[in-house]
Amino acid sequence: MAGLAESGSNPDVDLLYDINGLAKDAPHWCDRAMEFVGEYGLLLAMVLLVVWCWWSVRRRGGEDAPASVAALVWAPLAAGIAVLVNVPIRGFVERPRPFRDHQGLDVLVAGKTDFSFVSDHATLTMAMGVALFVVDRRFGLAGIGLALAEGFCRVYLGVHYPTDVVGGFALGTAVALLLSPLAGALLTPVVRAVASTRWGGWLVRGRRGAGVSRVLSGTCGEERASVEERDLAA
Repeated sequence: MAGLAESGSNPDVDLLYDINGLAKDAPHWCDRAMEFVGEYGLLLAMVLLVVWCWWSVRRRGGEDAPASVAALVWAPLAAGIAVLVNVPIRGFVERPRPFRDHQGLDVLVAGKTDFSFVSDHATLTMAMGVALFVVDRRFGLAGIGLALAEGFCRVYLGVHYPTDVVGGFALGTAVALLLSPLAGALLTPVVRAVASTRWGGWLVRGRRGAGVSRVLSGTCGEERASVEERDLAA
């Protein structure tokens, strides 16, 4: 990885300076806003997007709702597993943060002493965005858009090379997609079991699901009453 730390004709470093150079020309309030957005804001937005998607799936109800909810449960789990996978990768590559090898960078986030490759923030957001795409394309595209914005912010803040971000995108995507079938097979029965309990209906059943349950309950009640009346007449 030594070659990645050299400037000059290296497009990775050139792009780092180009994007981070925007911070030098931006007003102070903009840099502070980018610092919050890049560190916390986009992660929070991604969590809210997952909750919004769950609420949409819950309101629709239907037979596929448990599988969709299970896929949504997989989204944060995929992000967590991807970050765990990144731990040995960082230790193996041992790539220093860009501001340690390059002068003149405007570093907006202090205290970053760990290794740079790959970006945890990019890994987290892309894993959740791709997992969302499996459930719903509209929410998934929005999630992937948030992940791309997160990657831009990490380079803008001067704490990652562009290839750190690309590596995070690849890792998050791989974990979310490759383990998705196994996660669905394991999580869907759990969601169905929880949803069938007295207090677990909130997880899957929305208004339509509740209405269907009431209709089915009424139909079953009428059938039982008819059977009882026939028995008494006999």
